[in-house]
Amino acid sequence: IKRLFARNLRRQRLGPGGGRALLGAVLLCVWWRAAAERLRYAIPEELGRGSLVGPLARDLGLSADELPARKLRIVAGDEKQYFSLEEDNRNLRVKDRIDRESICGAVSPCVLSLEAVVENPFDIFHVSVAIQDINDNAPQFDGELVTIEMIESTPPGTRFPLGSARDPDIGENSLQNYELTPNTLFSLLVRESPDGTKHAELVLENVLDREKQRNHNLILTAVDGGDPVRSGTAQIKINVTDANDNPPVFTKEIYTVRLMENLPEGSLAFQVKATDNDEGTNAEITYSFSDTAKNIRQLFTLDPRTGDVKVAGPLDYEERKYYEVSVEGKDGGGLTAHAKVHIDIIDVNDHAPTLSLLPILNPIPEDSVPSTVIAVINVRDRDSGENGEVSCKMDGKLPFRLETSSENTYKLIIDSALDREKASEHRVSVVARDRGRPALWSSTELVLEVSDVNDNAPVFEEAAYSAYVAENNAAGALVVRVQARDADAGANGRVSYWLAGGSAGAAGAAPLVSVEARSGALYAQRSLDYEQCREFWVAVRAQDGGAPARSSTATVRVFVLDRNDNAPRVLWPAAGAGAAAAFEVVPRSAEAGYLVAKVVAVDADAGRNAWLSYELVQASEPALFRVGLHSGEVRTARAVSERDAAKQRVVAVVKDHGQPALSATATLHVVLAESLQEALPELSERPAGAEAAAAAAELQFYLVLALALLSALLVLSVALAVLARLRRAGPPAVLRCLGAQRFSLAGAAFPADFCEGTLPYSYNLCVAAPARAVPEAAWPPPPVPVLSAEELLGGDECEKPSPNSSAVVGETLADPEAPQVCKAESSCCFSSAFPYLVTFPPGFPRGVWVGKTGPCLRQGMKERDVFFF
Repeated sequence: IKRLFARNLRRQRLGPGGGRALLGAVLLCVWWRAAAERLRYAIPEELGRGSLVGPLARDLGLSADELPARKLRIVAGDEKQYFSLEEDNRNLRVKDRIDRESICGAVSPCVLSLEAVVENPFDIFHVSVAIQDINDNAPQFDGELVTIEMIESTPPGTRFPLGSARDPDIGENSLQNYELTPNTLFSLLVRESPDGTKHAELVLENVLDREKQRNHNLILTAVDGGDPVRSGTAQIKINVTDANDNPPVFTKEIYTVRLMENLPEGSLAFQVKATDNDEGTNAEITYSFSDTAKNIRQLFTLDPRTGDVKVAGPLDYEERKYYEVSVEGKDGGGLTAHAKVHIDIIDVNDHAPTLSLLPILNPIPEDSVPSTVIAVINVRDRDSGENGEVSCKMDGKLPFRLETSSENTYKLIIDSALDREKASEHRVSVVARDRGRPALWSSTELVLEVSDVNDNAPVFEEAAYSAYVAENNAAGALVVRVQARDADAGANGRVSYWLAGGSAGAAGAAPLVSVEARSGALYAQRSLDYEQCREFWVAVRAQDGGAPARSSTATVRVFVLDRNDNAPRVLWPAAGAGAAAAFEVVPRSAEAGYLVAKVVAVDADAGRNAWLSYELVQASEPALFRVGLHSGEVRTARAVSERDAAKQRVVAVVKDHGQPALSATATLHVVLAESLQEALPELSERPAGAEAAAAAAELQFYLVLALALLSALLVLSVALAVLARLRRAGPPAVLRCLGAQRFSLAGAAFPADFCEGTLPYSYNLCVAAPARAVPEAAWPPPPVPVLSAEELLGGDECEKPSPNSSAVVGETLADPEAPQVCKAESSCCFSSAFPYLVTFPPGFPRGVWVGKTGPCLRQGMKERDVFFF
C-alpha cells in the first residue's frame, strides 16, 4: 500500500490523473481493511487432516516477525473444532474430517465460521470457510424392490408413483434424473416438488392383458450430475390382477401439516383418509408409508387401519425443518392410491444459548490499563428467529465489562483499575439469554487471577519504635524487633531490613546496634554505658524484593537505662592515694552547730542510683561532730571543750541508693585552735603521709634521670672529640697496622709492669720510638724500665723488668706523678693510676699501642698533641 501511495503521488505530480489514482489507492486501502476483518475461504469436503485451508497470517497482514508478539489464535463457536493453526501460527489447516452432508445436510451454502484473535494490539477478525460439495454419494432408493398391483382393466395414462431416490449431495452432484428400462407398455414421468425433490411416476401407455402376461419386471435407475456420474437402481415388479372396479381415493392429494418441534412422542401428528366405492373386501383400505426414508419412518408411525400418524421420535427443528412423506392406500382388491404429506416443523425455544470462552490474558497483571481485552466470548443459539437472538450480561459488580464485537462475539475488557491486594482473583459469571418465550439462558464462569506487581512499599507496624535497654548489657542482646508488612506477593512482598542512618552521634551510635536482614531484630553490638550515651536513634529501612524495589523507613529510639555501676566520687576533701584527706581549723570557742566543712561528692549514675546520703563512720570524738544526711555538711554536735584533743580525725561515708548500694569515704583532719598560728605546730607534726612519700619518690626519679642524661652527654662529647682527632690524623690505625712495617724496626718495647686489663679499672699506654736516631739533647732517655716488643708479645706478665731489657736495672722513676717524656727509639710505659702528658718529637713516624691490640696512630701527628685517656 505504501508503494501504491508513492506511485500515485508520483502520478499526481506528473499529471491531472494522479488525483483519481490516489483516490483509487485510498479506496483500495479501505477495501483491504474490510477484507482483512472478514476473511473467506472455500475448501472441498472430505479433505484429509492437516490439509491447507489458507495462509491466515499472511491474509491478516501479519509478518513472520510479528507473529510471536501478536499471538494469533482461533476460536470457533461450534462444539467440534474442524480447524487448527500450525505450530508457527501461519496457516489454517483442517483438524478433523469434514463431511458436508453430516454438518449441513441439504442446506446450501455450508459455511463454518470462526474468529481469529490477535494481541498487541488486540483485534478480532471473522473467518468463514465454505465447505464445497463433492460427488461422494450415489443416489439410493429406500427399497431395492417396488411392487405394483394393476388390474387388467386399468386405462392407459394411469400414473403409478414410484417414489424417489435419495442423494445427500447438493447441486449438480445431487439426483438429476430417472431412467426406466425401455418397453411398450410403460413410460416414465419425472416430477419435481416445490422443495426441488424429483419424483418418478410410472405411466401406463397401453392396455394390459392378463392372459398374455401376468407379471412385468422393470429397472428404474436414478442418476446424479456429478463427475464421474453416480447412480442407483431399484427393481419394479408389476402384477396384473383381475378386475376391481374402483381404486381407493384420498381426500387430499397433498396434505400440509405444521408440527411443533417439542411435540411429545405418541402425540397425533396428522391423519390421512382414503375412500373406495367398492364393497366388501375391495372396499377395505390399508395404509402404509411408501417412498419414505427410513429415518423418517423412525420419527412417525402410521396406523394401517385408521390412517393416524403419530410422533414416534424427537422432532428437532435445528436438525431438519421439513419432511415429505408418501402414504399409500390399498384396497382389498389390490388397487392403490398415493398421497403426499408435507410436514413443516415449527421452531420452539428449546435450546438454551451456548457460550465458549477464549481467555486472552490470564493471569492479569494488576497494573493493566482499562480497555485491555482479557477474554473473547462466543455465543451460539440453535434456535431461529427471536428464539435464537441472544444477549450477554455479566453478573455482579466487577472491574470488567462486556463489549459487543460482532453478532455472536463479545469481548471481556477491563473497566477499572485492578488491585491484587484487594482481590487476587475474580470469578466472572457471564449469562447468555435468548428472546424466546419463555426465555432460556445459560451461564459460564471464568476465573481470572490477578498477578502481582510491585505497587506497594513495605509498611511498618509503627512509624517510630521505642526500646529500653539496661546498660552493661551483653553484646548481641536483643534490643527490639521491628516488623514491616508488604501487601504484595512473592518476591515483591519479601521484606529485608538494614540500617539507614542514625542520630547526630551516628558515628558512635550506628555501630552500637545491628539489624538482622530477614527478621528485623536489632541487636546490641557491644555493651552500652548509660554515662556515655543515654539515648540514640537509628533509622531502619525495610525494602522489598521487587524490581524496582520499594522501601520505607522507621525510626527506632533506644533509651539506655541506668544501673548502679558507679560509686560516689568525693570532690572535696580532695582524694589522695587512699581515702580523701584535708585539714580544717576549728576554734575552741565554737558552739554546737558550727560548720566545720562540707563534703562534696557526685555520682555519675542517675535517678535513685545518684541519690547520695552522708554518714559519720569514724571520729576521734564521735560525740563532737555530726554530718548532714543529705547536705554533707560536717558540723559540731556540741560545743568544743578544753578536754577535746587538738587534733581530730573525722571519716564520713557517702552512699548512693542503688541496689546494691555503692559508697566512698572522705577523711577530714580537724585542728582545734583559736588561730592559724596556734594550729601551725600541730600541722608541722603531721607525719609524712603517702603524699610526701610519693613526692619524694617522684623527686628521686627525676634526679636519677637527670644524672643519667648528663653522663650520656659526657660520653657522647668525648667520643665526638676522639673521632674528630682520628679524622684529622689520617686513615684508621688498624689499616696502617696492616702495612709492610707493622712494628718498629728497632723493636717495640713495653714497660715491665704491663698487664692486660679492662677500662676503666687499669690500662697501660705504650709509645714506640721511631727507628732513626734523634739527638740526645732533644730527646733525653726515659728513666723507666723498658721491655722489648718480643718479650711483651710473648705473653709475659709485667710484674718485673726483664733482665734482657734495655732499661737500667733497679732504676725507678724519680717522680711517678710527673709527666713522662718518651725519647726516640724507645718505648715508654705509663701507669693508668693518674693522667699523663705525652709529647712527641717532630717527624715521629711510629704509633701508639694500647694493650697488645690497641689502635695505631701513624702519620699526621703534630707537636704538642695531647691525648687524654
